[in-house]
Amino acid sequence: MAKPLQVYLDEADFGRLERWAKQRRWTLSQAVRAAVRALTREREEDTLLAMSGMIDGLPADGAEHFDTYLDATYVAEPRVPYRRRRSGKRALRR
Repeated sequence: MAKPLQVYLDEADFGRLERWAKQRRWTLSQAVRAAVRALTREREEDTLLAMSGMIDGLPADGAEHFDTYLDATYVAEPRVPYRRRRSGKRALRR
């Protein structure tokens, strides 16, 4: 069961949180939950963090500019709009 939590933030922190959540299309509650989970997670569970530094040749500022590098390398295929087939015949109703 979820429990309510009330947090007071100064304007600067609230603005940063709001922008961060909007970039991801999250609610403020989702953003706070993600931050709490990231900060309180056990280190043994984080296999990606354990692999940190294992790959040679990555940019030195990779962690700082992760989103920029990800956007530059990830190419999503455009969504194909749904099209109805047009045939000269009308569909039979049964």
